Amino acid sequence: MTINFDERIDRRHTQAISVDECRSAVFHEDAQTAKFPCPDDQVIRMWIADMDFAAPPCVLEALHRRVEHGIFGYTDITDDSFSTAFFRWCDRMYGWTPPKEQLCFSHGIVPALCDLVPMLTQPDEKVLFLTPSYPPFRGAAVKAGREYVCSDMLRGEDGKYRIDFEDFAQKAADPKVKLCIFCNPHNPTGRAWTAEELKKVGTICLENGLYILSDEIHCDLLRSGLRHTPLASLFPESRRIVTCMAPSKTFNIAGLHFSELLIPDEALRAEWNKTHSEGENPLSLTAATAAYADGYDWLMELRRYLDGNFAFAADYFSKHAPKVGFSVPEATYLSWADLSAYTGKQTGLTRLFGEQAGVVLQGGEQFVHNGEGFVRMNFACPRAVLEEGLSRICAVLQKL
Repeated sequence: MTINFDERIDRRHTQAISVDECRSAVFHEDAQTAKFPCPDDQVIRMWIADMDFAAPPCVLEALHRRVEHGIFGYTDITDDSFSTAFFRWCDRMYGWTPPKEQLCFSHGIVPALCDLVPMLTQPDEKVLFLTPSYPPFRGAAVKAGREYVCSDMLRGEDGKYRIDFEDFAQKAADPKVKLCIFCNPHNPTGRAWTAEELKKVGTICLENGLYILSDEIHCDLLRSGLRHTPLASLFPESRRIVTCMAPSKTFNIAGLHFSELLIPDEALRAEWNKTHSEGENPLSLTAATAAYADGYDWLMELRRYLDGNFAFAADYFSKHAPKVGFSVPEATYLSWADLSAYTGKQTGLTRLFGEQAGVVLQGGEQFVHNGEGFVRMNFACPRAVLEEGLSRICAVLQKL
């Protein structure tokens, strides 16, 4: 299989959030009047976490066949075709095959988190997560009216983030903290946690009576040669870890809103299924099944291309903005870079680069806490687009 990831696909006129909402992402209330330094169709979009690559051929072919059938009536999972593909994928990719009865479904991991937080906590209880953090973790707590508690990660001289286990354990020991939302691999820092780190996290949480929601949506997007370890695989007897996975990031089908939950607690699983029995989108089910059944070779090519993009970026920054704190992440297609040597700890970096470079990225202050002076950039784009984006970013940095 040879995929042309260098192909530039025009996403205009498809109602893509990446394109149609980038003005709002940068300018907010000034979106109608503020201007980029270039025409809107020349803006480099490196913000929202989807890819500028077409979905795998196996997915597109399966969707074409399903569309040609012509009927899109009420649909549910009524046979083993999806579960067979999914569990084979889990065994191949992670060496883990959880019990089939644990498998549940959601129309997205963020909606699942928002529903699970009030199911697992009382109004006066708290939710713990690591920071910097994927913003919807905070959003799920706030939506449920729960207080959230942050445990700041530590960044080493090598640019690698590590968990401050002393701080994490201290906060997990608060009797009001009842739930940990954990990101494995971590967004935005790109850490692929080791089994030893995961064991410590799980042990601290479980010994303190916490439930864990483990968001593993980026689990297939590791650098070549690395392998994901599901947190729950290290605690096979525990009933207090819910694993959240999806084909959406891996195969660029996020708009189809399909994800899997592995819920070992029978009572929680029954409650979930009772309130989430609305069926599935027939196209979403078709795409997810095809992706897990036949998407492996495509994914391996994607990984190699992303490896190349990160290597290219590391070399580019070293030559054109050497004071940028950049290291190749172990996972995700997202870069988390420290620009503070140029910008200080200022906020507003999203607007700075939007206005001055015509590049839409995300300033670190958007990631709850512990992200000042950083930016998150999406590198899942053709290399020529990446090069242009980095060129514009470095040109701004050189003027500061």
